[in-house]
Amino acid sequence: MRYLKMKKAPGAGTAGNRQFGYASTPDDAIPAIANRIPRGRSHLRHPAFLLAAVCALLTAGPVRADDARTHEFKLDNGLKLIVQEDHRAPVAVVQIWYKVGAAYEQDGATGVSHALEHMMFKRTEHLATGEFSRTIAERGGRENAFTSLDYTAYFQQWSKDDVELSFRLEAERMQHLLLDEQEFTTEMKVIAEERRLRTDDDPQALAAEVAQTVAWQTSPYRQPVIGWAADIASMRLPDLRAWYERWYTPSNATLVVVGDVEPAAIKRLADQYFGSIARRDIAPPRARPEVGQHGEKRLIVRNEKVQLPHLMMAYKTPTMTQIGQPGPDGKLVEAWEIYALDVLAAVLDGGSSARFTRELVRGQEIASQVGTYFQSMSRLPDMFSIDATPREGHDLAALEAAIRAQLEAIKAAPPTVEELARVKTQVVADTVYQQDSMFYQAMIIGTLESVGLSWRLRDEYAAAIRQITPEQVQAVARRYLDRDRSTVAWLLPEEAR
Repeated sequence: MRYLKMKKAPGAGTAGNRQFGYASTPDDAIPAIANRIPRGRSHLRHPAFLLAAVCALLTAGPVRADDARTHEFKLDNGLKLIVQEDHRAPVAVVQIWYKVGAAYEQDGATGVSHALEHMMFKRTEHLATGEFSRTIAERGGRENAFTSLDYTAYFQQWSKDDVELSFRLEAERMQHLLLDEQEFTTEMKVIAEERRLRTDDDPQALAAEVAQTVAWQTSPYRQPVIGWAADIASMRLPDLRAWYERWYTPSNATLVVVGDVEPAAIKRLADQYFGSIARRDIAPPRARPEVGQHGEKRLIVRNEKVQLPHLMMAYKTPTMTQIGQPGPDGKLVEAWEIYALDVLAAVLDGGSSARFTRELVRGQEIASQVGTYFQSMSRLPDMFSIDATPREGHDLAALEAAIRAQLEAIKAAPPTVEELARVKTQVVADTVYQQDSMFYQAMIIGTLESVGLSWRLRDEYAAAIRQITPEQVQAVARRYLDRDRSTVAWLLPEEAR
């Protein structure tokens, strides 16, 4: 899954984006196996493949996915409630997911989902400004929120006895948010500064944003979650009010609870606090499909702050939600192909024994870092991306050629049986670090539901991964790592002209 980094201050959510291999992650949801990239952003290697890891261990250890621990309910007003029992500690995680994010926005109004997320921590009819976060802090809880292209989510982590308070607070701001002009003006300055620090003053982030808009011509995935600077400056309070009234409704939300709880009791609490909220039917966002690409796109971004050049490559690929539909080449997408793309990402970049590290970092010593990123759990078609930094004494042209040679090698000959065995063994081993996180369990459920998939997919994922053959990995490399549907970005220092 793609996870989004959040501010440390309570209630100050931040925006994340798909950025040619970069993914931000909430600090308390980062699995121990997560890799780090420069400049403080967290990078989760092929995180959808890590979903398979979760599933594999959930079927074999103290945390099981197939023993009826997970319960689904639907309130009359359309709110979906999913409760997962985990009785190892007297704590609980409560997350509420709204199916709206930056990819729902229109040109000229980008960033409104993220701005509304910030304002959700202000005042309501029955809570003064700051009272929401203060109430949680006084009881020793943790809370925050995050916005992505596909969804906006809010959460609390605390004692199981406080689940009822979570419901009371979330139901309050679902229906009674008050938007104050002065608070809005102040918060928009905070958001503008956030964009400056995290994007405009960060050469790699800024280059990734530019590359994103070049790669996607018409897809709403071309938009930055935080919004364009001009849209942030021109945003007005009525824009947020209209967005809130349109999307923040029970029928557009999924409430996830994981912890030491009793499902029937949680259902009664949900009925008590959310059941009386009026249902509003949601019209789906206007479709904006990506147009066909008929040749490689290339760009060079120069920045005076760049100290090391950087390479970004991305190939358009389908995701789990496009199975049975035409792919980027017009042919129908088969389910096994999505799993094979996840395995391909792991073969290339799945630890110290993976091809990129073995051949390019240690072997040829041409790269100081090479990473892959594939998001199979997206609402719309996404990308298989590669990012790399050359070692001193090597340039981007040589590094790009070396990466392409690795891609051509896997197209010419499938990975070995030993390589796939390593990948599949790693699935289970890696999950040891993830099974203890109630937050991560809830993230899997919420993400799947919010992009239009069922949480039950997690229970099928590991078995599907285990069925992937070397020839299938080779086949998806040939089909989807096509230069005519790729984008390549070079980030160079100013003096390199």
